[in-house]
Amino acid sequence: MHQPRFFDRMSHPHIATLIMATAFGPVAMNLFLPSMPSIAHYFETEDAVVQLAVSLYLAATAVLQLAIGPLSDRYGRRPILLVCIIVGLIATLGGIYAPTIEIFLAARIFQGTAIAGMVISRAAIRDMVDTDEAASRIGYVTMAMALAPMIGPVVGGYLAEIFGWQATFWLIFGFGLAAFCLVWADMGETIHSLSGSFRSQLLAYPELIRSRRFLGYALTTAFASGAFFSFVGGSPFLANDFYHLPESHQGYYFALVAAGYVCGNYLSGRYSRRFGINPMSVGGGVVSSAGMLLALLFIPLGWNHPIAFYGPAFSIGIGNGMTMPNATAGLVSARPRLAGSASGLGGFIQLGGGAFLSGLAAQLLGPESGPLPLVLIMLVCSLLSMVTALYVVFVARSLARAEQAGLEHSH
Repeated sequence: MHQPRFFDRMSHPHIATLIMATAFGPVAMNLFLPSMPSIAHYFETEDAVVQLAVSLYLAATAVLQLAIGPLSDRYGRRPILLVCIIVGLIATLGGIYAPTIEIFLAARIFQGTAIAGMVISRAAIRDMVDTDEAASRIGYVTMAMALAPMIGPVVGGYLAEIFGWQATFWLIFGFGLAAFCLVWADMGETIHSLSGSFRSQLLAYPELIRSRRFLGYALTTAFASGAFFSFVGGSPFLANDFYHLPESHQGYYFALVAAGYVCGNYLSGRYSRRFGINPMSVGGGVVSSAGMLLALLFIPLGWNHPIAFYGPAFSIGIGNGMTMPNATAGLVSARPRLAGSASGLGGFIQLGGGAFLSGLAAQLLGPESGPLPLVLIMLVCSLLSMVTALYVVFVARSLARAEQAGLEHSH
């Protein structure tokens, strides 16, 4: 395999290709968020039903990753990624022309194949480099990728106001089509030798779950992303029912969290190789927890301006940007020969929890509840991500002591 060259299918993919492939999932997830109240009005249904477009999407992406990871180990990163993007594009068209809310929600489930970019890109990065370098590259990929959901809700809010909610789905389709063309033209295969049967790959999951390092990293990503996904599930209705923000303005507040994510990913890309993945993961949990404690303090003071919630939520973006690339690099490195399966199972744990918390946040919020339920969920998730990151530090030190004791005993 040659060094990466743009538009050369015989070399490793360029980082821009991995960014585009990874971004398709977040774009499909975030772009339409400000138009959710409009979708509820269009289909003449309740807000909680439309919120299923978020939680079902997350649940679908969680389950799909269980298959996408092992399939990419078995058949290669490139073909599985291309097939998944095609399915996501077809599902996006299905959402645009859906005659009922049930068909719209079904389309959102199949649109979840867009998550393949995230699963396969981080496995491909681990194919090419070692753990600390993988954390750095994943940080830069997700930093640039975060620009899409940062700008997306702003653009989506204006599109929904001017042209209707379907315009946001057309933009998702265009982005996915561009990602497909780039992957087709540029992405060479990164896996050096294909694994055994798909069944044998699925049977590797118990081995991963028994790994304390893998499980610790996976739970860290689950709780860290849980804080973000509860924000995604609850904040559109909080903005609409409590803060009474127009759709075009909601996008600016949503973009604050994405901007924080860009900052956090920059820190990961810049410092992960220097400090290591575990200190960076713990630091992300500390930052997220501190921000949500500040948001909790503002509530009894009666500060009801949107910035009293969305300002501290900026810390969730920074914390996730520090935690996610490093914990992800850790989980795909726990068993390097199973990088695809580890990426898929880790993503299932991460997004399965996210789907639950997204739905829970929407159910607990109402015009009279204010931001308190959402702040509490985000705070608890942030604290738990810090605790599980510390658990990984404890496991690493225990293994190092055991290895040292073994060496001394052998001498």
